[in-house]
Amino acid sequence: MSDPRAMIVDSETTAQRLPLMELIEVLREAFAKGCRTPLRHHHTITQPGQAPSTLLLMPAWQEGVEGNGYLGIKIVTVVPGNVARKLPGLTSTYMLYDAMSGVQLALLDGNVITARRTVAASALAATYLAREDSSRLLVIGAGRVASLIPDAYRAVRNIQRVNVWDVDRGNAERLVTNLRDRGLDAEIVDNLEEAAAAADIISAATLATAPLIKGRWLKPGTHVDLIGGFTPNMREADDDAIRVSSIYVDTKDALHEAGDLIQPIESGVLRPERILGALDELCRGKIRGRASKEEITLYKAVGTGLADLAAAKMVFEGFPGS
Repeated sequence: MSDPRAMIVDSETTAQRLPLMELIEVLREAFAKGCRTPLRHHHTITQPGQAPSTLLLMPAWQEGVEGNGYLGIKIVTVVPGNVARKLPGLTSTYMLYDAMSGVQLALLDGNVITARRTVAASALAATYLAREDSSRLLVIGAGRVASLIPDAYRAVRNIQRVNVWDVDRGNAERLVTNLRDRGLDAEIVDNLEEAAAAADIISAATLATAPLIKGRWLKPGTHVDLIGGFTPNMREADDDAIRVSSIYVDTKDALHEAGDLIQPIESGVLRPERILGALDELCRGKIRGRASKEEITLYKAVGTGLADLAAAKMVFEGFPGS
């Protein structure tokens, strides 16, 4: 960390330095240790003729660290209207600094960091919450993040079958083709109810504002992973799914940001004390995860700067002389 010249790391190199199996374990240690992660800044941007966009600022830093400490910030734009433009709905950049001197160390591809740390964190949560014999995975969504979900879950569970559903069937077809080309047993599903009822793990990574997952579809022992919704008006699971599940979050900020929690809390369906804990508590062993094979578990993620910082540190420290 002595070189003051900031390096620019492209998307391909960023991805190469974040192999999912290793990243999952890096995140396990990072969540156990913790760092400073102020509540992210949300700014709404309105443009004529399209749904409001969002600008997110996500800082995080290490304090009291012996040796090398880091500070980072991710800048994210979320543009729902990009679906019609055939462009990614989310774009981000990550800046990494020396926490002691404030010197900029690197500019990294935030899209890759976001996607890979997101699915790695969900897979990490699944090591505590999903049944060990889980073998059937349903992926809801087929975008940048969703496309990595099968690889992340295969790092922690013996996934034998992957079903994919997306509001745009063409996107689902492309993802399934990619999975099959890599030797996975993958199939597009059109009946979401049947696919959900057969799944051991359901992982949703969408920008949905109306529930896609119904509680009445869930069989005993299912693990539900809600990745996509991160604003109060976004929703991927209905009230019944909330009622029947043991609920965990990636960070307690989810109670103030995620529509999947905010809306049922406001309507009286969910009491905040029913949320059993956060990912850092699972990683520290302060709380237990799944209690039985029949339990339905639900993990709600909104993303945290802690995971971004851990991933950025992993990329940067992979270079000689860092």
